[in-house]
Amino acid sequence: MSADRIDGPTPFHLRAIPGGARLELDGLRELIVQDVLTALLDPTDTTLWDRLHEVAELTPETRLPEGRLPYEELVSDLAERCSYRVPIYGRERLLELSRRLREIAAPKRLPQQQGRRVS
Repeated sequence: MSADRIDGPTPFHLRAIPGGARLELDGLRELIVQDVLTALLDPTDTTLWDRLHEVAELTPETRLPEGRLPYEELVSDLAERCSYRVPIYGRERLLELSRRLREIAAPKRLPQQQGRRVS
């Protein structure tokens, strides 16, 4: 396991950035794409597929009365079907995540400003 990778069924990376940390959820992104494609390509219910094609043919004049485009409603319906949790199993992985977060959150010394005097 690399220093910034947290393994699991949905592995991710944790990286320090100025002022905090960044979670890179590549595994979750892949699950979401799979979920969207599964929903769109469901042979037993082509409703989402049909709506996708309707959205592709939209013009500015085809807005709904409340101002929301069918695109936004399709996004919302697809999002309801998507994965959003990243399970982390096992004590070792949880401890590694905790260790990395503490390491990132630890106070760090700022480099001294050279050639400047504090008044």
